[in-house]
Amino acid sequence: MEMIEKTREYIGIYKLGLEFYLAQGKEGVKEIQKRFSGIEIFLDLKLHDISNTVAGACRSIADLSPRFLTVHASGGSKMIAAASSSLPKVEITAVTILTSLDQEALLAMGFKEKIEDLTLALAKNAVNSGAKAIVSSPQEVSFLRQHLGKAVTLITPGVRPVGAERDDQERVMTPKQAIEAGADFVVIGRPITKATDPKQAAEAITASLR
Repeated sequence: MEMIEKTREYIGIYKLGLEFYLAQGKEGVKEIQKRFSGIEIFLDLKLHDISNTVAGACRSIADLSPRFLTVHASGGSKMIAAASSSLPKVEITAVTILTSLDQEALLAMGFKEKIEDLTLALAKNAVNSGAKAIVSSPQEVSFLRQHLGKAVTLITPGVRPVGAERDDQERVMTPKQAIEAGADFVVIGRPITKATDPKQAAEAITASLR
């Protein structure tokens, strides 16, 4: 809540992830929504299970009405369709390849396709199954926009301001580069949350987009 108070002038949507949800649960989300009625929530749970389980999980958070809810694109058509039909008013958001993975890591797991080709295949399948938004590395955004068109919302983590630490991200861009590549939204966490002055950091990042 303190972080939102400091940064809400510059941030439009707040991402609440798995770490937050496991610690605070639905009540934590509701408390934030109650105190900050004007903000939208990106609920980043990255659901990945059989379709029946994911459908039930989606129904369990229906009363939170998040703007976005993430599922793993690799869960397949039935799982994504189940999520979409369970929450028709929520933008089901399919996560393609985690930004912490690079080509070498994928090869070690048995994936021989180029990252951009695998990302596009996952994204197309997800959209055809009911996903309204796609999460990908900023390095794949331009490629996705070219093939998916303008109707699909593209969200990019792995965004780091000039001079910021990469942390555990392998495929990064600056916020401005990501937007220019075709992203609708950029996810920026630690460069703001771990800054000495989060408000100043958020303000500087916003200014860099102009």
